[in-house]
Amino acid sequence: MKRSTSLLLVFSTLLMVLSSLIMTSCSNTVENNNFSIYFFNAGKADSCVISDGEHNIMIDTGESTLTADILSYFSQNKITKLDCLIITHFDKDHVGSASAIIENIAVDTVFQSNVPKDSEYYTAYLNALEKKDITPTTVSGNYDLTLGEMTIQINGSQTVYEKNESNNSSLITSLFYGDTSFIFMGDAQNDRLKDFIAQNSNTYDFVKIPYHGNYQKQLDNLLKSINPQYAVITSSKEEPEEESMTDLLDEMGIKYYLTRAGDITVTSDKTNITVTQ
Repeated sequence: MKRSTSLLLVFSTLLMVLSSLIMTSCSNTVENNNFSIYFFNAGKADSCVISDGEHNIMIDTGESTLTADILSYFSQNKITKLDCLIITHFDKDHVGSASAIIENIAVDTVFQSNVPKDSEYYTAYLNALEKKDITPTTVSGNYDLTLGEMTIQINGSQTVYEKNESNNSSLITSLFYGDTSFIFMGDAQNDRLKDFIAQNSNTYDFVKIPYHGNYQKQLDNLLKSINPQYAVITSSKEEPEEESMTDLLDEMGIKYYLTRAGDITVTSDKTNITVTQ
């Protein structure tokens, strides 16, 4: 009888330990699946990584000088694959490190602007795609996809603009996670902004300000249309954002952060957004 009781106690203890391990494992899974957006301090250039702990998206790659920082970030955060790489347009401050990224990390899908640009960075990007046997998706109009609990819409221009052709070809990316929403405007300038505003019906909690914080007459209309709480401007100390841009953000009560002051991390719990720098 005592032996049976002893075996029962051992069995009960093992069940408790197993239950504890399962709960710990589940807890770690939830903990590791936090949503975040990381903006590199890339100078007057754009690059950010979006992750939900399982899926990874990169929007733009900064200049070629940012490659080491990007690869270091991937290594530190155990990112071995990008589910999608979005190249908003082909200026060197957006595509500069793309070839190195494609050559050094697995990339499932590449989305790109519909306006090519004759440059060494664009050529290196094309060569890297060919080497890795990746056929990019050129976006014109809307392209929708879902990764885990992230819903993404990539908006490509259907017009080739006479003014600022490259910047105005910028892909505009919307992302929804739970009740929180984000929009990344590339380097879109007035003509592209005007067309986007005309067809936009969404508001967003967060915006990546277009064109490095250079003031444009359509920005007032854009911000009224999307009504964000938070904004990030990608600028450098040598080429800072324009004061008229930050004055507009202040007037509208939008809390803004500058990458020239350091890397920025945006997190979401599906209800609230937190920005740290």
